[in-house]
Amino acid sequence: MCCHSAVPAVIVAPGRGCAMGPPLLLACLLAPLCARDASAALGSPPGWRHHEGSRRVKRAWVIPPISISENHKRIPHLLVQIKSDKQQPGGVIYSIKGPGVDEEPLGIFSIDKFSGKVFLNATLDREQNDRFRLKAFALDLGGTTLEDPTDLEIIVVDQNDNRPLFRHDVFTGRVVEGAAPGTCVLTVEATDADDPETDNAALRFSILEQGHGEMFSINASSGEICTTRDGLDREAVAVYNLTLQAADMSGDGLTTTATAVIYLEDINDNAPEFTKEEFSMEVEEQAVGVEVGRVLVHDKDLAGSPNWAAKFTILEGDPEGAFAIRTDPHTNDGVLSVAKPLDHEVRDRFQLTVSVQNQRPLEAGVASSPRAVATVRVRVRDVNEAPVFRENPRRVSVLEGTPPGTAVTTYTASDPDTRRPQTLTYALLYDPAGWLQLDPRSGTVRTQRELRDPSAFLQGGWYIALLLARDDADPPLSATGTLSIEIVEVNDHAPQLQPPSGAVCGRPGRGGTLLLGANDRDRPPHGAPFHFQLSPQHPQLARNWSVTRFNVTHAVLAVLAELPAGPYSLPLLLRDSGIPPREQQQLLNVSVCPCGRDGLCEDGVLAAATAGVGVALEALVVIAGSAVLLLMLALLGAAQVRSRRRAQRRGLLQRWGDDVRDNVLNYDEQGGGEEDQDAYDLTQLRHPPPHGRPPLRRDAPLRSATPPGSSRRPPRGPSDIEDFINEGLEAADSDPSVPPYDTALIYDYEGSGSAGSALSSIVSSLTDGDQDYDYLREWGPRFRRLADLYGP
Repeated sequence: MCCHSAVPAVIVAPGRGCAMGPPLLLACLLAPLCARDASAALGSPPGWRHHEGSRRVKRAWVIPPISISENHKRIPHLLVQIKSDKQQPGGVIYSIKGPGVDEEPLGIFSIDKFSGKVFLNATLDREQNDRFRLKAFALDLGGTTLEDPTDLEIIVVDQNDNRPLFRHDVFTGRVVEGAAPGTCVLTVEATDADDPETDNAALRFSILEQGHGEMFSINASSGEICTTRDGLDREAVAVYNLTLQAADMSGDGLTTTATAVIYLEDINDNAPEFTKEEFSMEVEEQAVGVEVGRVLVHDKDLAGSPNWAAKFTILEGDPEGAFAIRTDPHTNDGVLSVAKPLDHEVRDRFQLTVSVQNQRPLEAGVASSPRAVATVRVRVRDVNEAPVFRENPRRVSVLEGTPPGTAVTTYTASDPDTRRPQTLTYALLYDPAGWLQLDPRSGTVRTQRELRDPSAFLQGGWYIALLLARDDADPPLSATGTLSIEIVEVNDHAPQLQPPSGAVCGRPGRGGTLLLGANDRDRPPHGAPFHFQLSPQHPQLARNWSVTRFNVTHAVLAVLAELPAGPYSLPLLLRDSGIPPREQQQLLNVSVCPCGRDGLCEDGVLAAATAGVGVALEALVVIAGSAVLLLMLALLGAAQVRSRRRAQRRGLLQRWGDDVRDNVLNYDEQGGGEEDQDAYDLTQLRHPPPHGRPPLRRDAPLRSATPPGSSRRPPRGPSDIEDFINEGLEAADSDPSVPPYDTALIYDYEGSGSAGSALSSIVSSLTDGDQDYDYLREWGPRFRRLADLYGP
């Protein structure tokens, strides 16, 4: 493109010619060269031009930036004219695009499509858009692009059309009163929308007005405000209002103003003072905690601050501490109140000396005020006072079961009004159980009914009643006295065994213990600790049982000798610790059961008794009888099924786990070990000791000697079996290391041809329906019971 048709790539600014700037000057200097090249191109053959065009590189279409001042008033205004160096016979169509043309903001620039003149159609604002970048196009009449689009940049030149703006209308700062000169308080800030690269945005700050003397200055460039001299006194001037100015063009241009508010922070440089030297007050006697009056003070420091808060002290006139003084946090007044009751009859006037000071110490160098001490005169007025129970509550004791009409106590009150004596009367105000009666004149309290413990009206053994004493003044006043009556416990109940039954394992050292407990309806000290012992009337019990103390309420019953399983009734003597003590003999039902490996009962029935310790003895007998009956029915059913088989195995009793004969023995003696007890310990038959080793007594001491019968020889024939048994029993009875009762021995030799056959046949023959057990009667009285059980 050119400025004209003969000058390619030239931009013409109207009215300025070639002297308007370097871009236009360069365009004018290049214009003859463009014309020469154009004429040469017109006179050259087409082939040459084509060859020349393919050999040369075409320059870019470059348009220098165009500057225009903002706020230009002459609208429309010609900015530039562009022309293409490829003129067509029908002409060239020019167009521009970009912000200000077809993009926001619209309509600012336009172009004459035939002449290429670009016009400004609106006033520009640099603060909104400081430059525009457009695209210029050259097209033929058919819409074909003749040249590549080129950039057209329009720069908006700034004018000083914006005033400075402070960031805030009001700036706030704080500084301590008495601050030294040069103490900086705050920094103000301002902005200018004009070009920061020009003086249009160069700001300068100043203080137009500050009142109350030149106490502050401002840095013109940074806006920092600092103190300039001494003398800042909050009590004189608490707040400074400064009028600030900011001007552009380095202080010579447009200006704006703002306000800086500077608060002086208080320090404790003033002592509190009483508003007057003497205060007079009055208060009624016997009033406690009431306000007597106020002493007023004044402090110049900031109200509500710690520098202002006062603290009062009573210096003289109150040696007993009858008064107290505190500070009202809202008014800073001293509030005088009564801390102890005042008695007009004792003292009716007080003269107090009170001082005041700040809670915080004064600043160094500040002297105390001479008016920090005042005199307070208090007069005590006489009033009718209520009666007073000097002993409140009154505590007395009465024995349990005291008969009606017994005097409990005389509970009276006194009247503090000694200068005008009055008559007092009494009444029962609270007597929940109706146990008491009261003489209204003397105040004597008597029992109206018998007092018994326990009762729902007793609290820990105490009965609470309230008495009312009333004077005869106008209006009358009354007082309440509390009468606490202790119902002294009498030891009238013996301890009770709890529970009365239990179960133990019948082997010493293998769980053969039972924990016994007791309770007593009497309260301490007539209850625990309890004393448990076997009845002294049955000394034989000590052979097999022992009772030892476990704690104050329990004892431990232990088995001393191995006992056969079954029920036992042990008479125990229980005694409490009352004065005098109460004792009572009670029966303890104990079920002795076989011992398992863990020391617990292995028998099902007795194990159930162990689980339910409180089961009665009669219930245990019923349960044991039912179990024996079921077991016998099971044995008889097994005998019918086996169809008469003879057992050839030895040690039948070892194989039989639950012999019915072991459960039907009759133990009618509690001590155990009596010689007339015709029962055998079948456990020895179930578990015989090693051959040649005699059985040991269950209650024999350790390291006991071998029983003398251990060396006996077996019988030579079957007819000798009765003599053999009798000899063994005699040896056992005469042996001092074995129990005094009969002990079953192990018979490991039966002899040949015995009429009674082997012992194993006793049970094996259950399979025979026609078994004859009469031969057992010939073995002695111990075997006759078996013959009775299995005989016809």
